Amino acid sequence: MSSLRKNIIPIFTLILTFNLAYSQSNPQLTLLFAGDIMGHDSQIESAKKQGHGNYDYTSCFQYLEPFVSSADIAIGNLEVTLAGPPYKGYPAFSSPDELPMELKNIGFDILVHANNHAIDRRKKGLERTLSVLDTLSLIHSGVFKDGKERAINYPLIVEKNGIRLALLNYTYGTNGIKVTPPNIVNYIDTLQIKKDLAKAATAEPDFTIVLMHWGKEYERSENSKQRKMVDFLFRNGASTIIGSHPHVVQPIKMYPEGQLVVYSMGNLISNQRKRYTNGGIIIEMTLEKSDSTYIKDYSYLPLWVHKPQLENGIAFSLVPAAIDSLTYTELKMKPADIKLMKQFLNDTRSNLKGNKESDWQKIKKAVQNEQP
Repeated sequence: MSSLRKNIIPIFTLILTFNLAYSQSNPQLTLLFAGDIMGHDSQIESAKKQGHGNYDYTSCFQYLEPFVSSADIAIGNLEVTLAGPPYKGYPAFSSPDELPMELKNIGFDILVHANNHAIDRRKKGLERTLSVLDTLSLIHSGVFKDGKERAINYPLIVEKNGIRLALLNYTYGTNGIKVTPPNIVNYIDTLQIKKDLAKAATAEPDFTIVLMHWGKEYERSENSKQRKMVDFLFRNGASTIIGSHPHVVQPIKMYPEGQLVVYSMGNLISNQRKRYTNGGIIIEMTLEKSDSTYIKDYSYLPLWVHKPQLENGIAFSLVPAAIDSLTYTELKMKPADIKLMKQFLNDTRSNLKGNKESDWQKIKKAVQNEQP
């Protein structure tokens, strides 16, 4: 489902002067957050083989679709550019346009793009990325063509089900590449973030979410800089903080005041195969609005990147890591793959102890529908 079909209303803070009525007494809003969406060389090659010369990412996300499409708003971290050919993975990512097309097809509504690969292809790549996302009617934030666009469209304010969200997005850096004016990438700058949170407050959001690209790669625990930034963001109006960048899952912490921090969701999809990096989590969250808006429920779903060998080459396929032995057979998973997936699942559960795990059963119907 596209953002238009899901009836999300984007509202820009400079023109927001009204409140939208909603008939439900205690409206609810379901959100989904996904980690690093990457495009390594092998992923691009696989998509081309699956598309018989074109690019086809269907296999990557076919089992994720039941989770994404059921959310009112689904948000992902796009950690590639859409700079056009030649397509390339690390270190200067440029993925085919079919990647965001498939993300839209399965139900993603918003892609944030303030991350360390945002300007891998410099000015041309940044601007083409924004143009492609606009053409696909995918809402995006964190990176801007110029100051005027940022002033009008940031912070991103969206409303659905009578609940208004403010969304902000920042990155620690861009791999030493300097932004070409007038382009803008949101860097982590406490003075600017404080101003942005104050501006967001003028839109009277019910809930403020800050998506941070931060932390140290491959470290499974947050560091002191992240904890310090959490305190700063909460003091200045953030309701929830969702993190990415380390390529591994880091802890989730709920504060007594109802404020939630997900330090890192790890990879959504990539070709990283070392322990801890070959999967990630999505966050499913339900907000409820009464006298205030609060997190009624949240859970995490561990996802593992399966690479089955098909007739037309190796495919990439995200599967819930907690699937049962029947589903192993249906997905034609090899014993070695099952062992690695279970290891990832156990590692993730250990690191997220005390947090609720999502029910993976939504995949059952999707898998069974594909059986002959």
